[in-house]
Amino acid sequence: MPKIRKPAEPASRRAFLKSGATAAAAGAATLAMPNVVRAQEAAVFKFQSTWPAKDIFHEYAQDFVNRVNEMGGGRLKIELLAAGAVAKALEVHDAVLSGTLDGGHGVTAYWYGKHKAFSLFGTPPAWGWRANQMLGWIKYGGGQALYDELVQQVLGLDLVGFLSGPMPTQPLGWFKQQVTDAEQLKGLKYRTVGLSADLFKELGAAVTIMGGGEIVPAMDRGLLDAAEFNNPTSDTLLGFPDVSKDYMLQGYHQSAECFEIIFNKTKFDALAPELQAVIRYAAEAASADMSWKAMDRYSKDLEALKAAGVRVHQTPESVLRAQLAAWDKVIEAQSAEPFFAKVVESQKAWTKRVVGAQFEIEVDQKLAYDYFFKA
Repeated sequence: MPKIRKPAEPASRRAFLKSGATAAAAGAATLAMPNVVRAQEAAVFKFQSTWPAKDIFHEYAQDFVNRVNEMGGGRLKIELLAAGAVAKALEVHDAVLSGTLDGGHGVTAYWYGKHKAFSLFGTPPAWGWRANQMLGWIKYGGGQALYDELVQQVLGLDLVGFLSGPMPTQPLGWFKQQVTDAEQLKGLKYRTVGLSADLFKELGAAVTIMGGGEIVPAMDRGLLDAAEFNNPTSDTLLGFPDVSKDYMLQGYHQSAECFEIIFNKTKFDALAPELQAVIRYAAEAASADMSWKAMDRYSKDLEALKAAGVRVHQTPESVLRAQLAAWDKVIEAQSAEPFFAKVVESQKAWTKRVVGAQFEIEVDQKLAYDYFFKA
């Protein structure tokens, strides 16, 4: 006998409540959506470099900003401005502290008027290390902790900073004639920054500190006799060959340096942890890329300077030795301040171990270079 089909059962109370809860949840999600969108609106930081727009240093700042903006996933955006847009080059630090700017790209030597130890993270003594070894100290030798201590404890600044971008040994600078003896530096109106200013004062120079964009106009007006900035590319872009034809390469005044990327700490701390990480890792990535870009651009532009009639000279050993002797005096004088001395001892311990190991481990590259290219 065929089975009789039962009529459909009415929906159970449980099913009704379940469907009602689902609809309610969907409605709540719809209502809540504007709040989610608002929570994910991009944080926009106004960020100024201490460099003129035409300088390769501003390009390095842009490289960092591009990485942050790309990895920020629409939740963090940095707007880059050139020196002078909001604050003068030497005033960026104060503008970030006041909140007029959210961040900046520069060098710690620019702030050594606040505390001489600032310059140890930008223009340290010539311990025999290279710039990337100095950044190694920052990362693995205790340098970042000391920087943080200086900024946030010793000076109590509402600031967070990341050290990035190794700068090769800087030229002695641009002069009216070739420098063959340290005596020629005495009485010279010379531009430099940071502890290098103390060094050249020991050598008898009359030192002036100014931002990069001001140097060439000052030389053109006779306010400076000579000046250093940083590298063949920057020096070319800033116009040094227009006011001088004698370019002295090498020096111990700034044999290792790096950039400083800073943010207002209150604003940085308000970011989600993953966005703070984006900034940290963008600084590291830009640092590596900058080291490779510098190899390419500086070497090309040095050749271009020679082709354009600039007389390129090597700083003689007698001048280099005079600089080392001057470093002795600067270090001794400034180490009377306890925190300065603390940083110096940390740097010396790192360099003695790391550079000492380098000399043991790495082969002499000059021997091979001369064999293949100077035969």
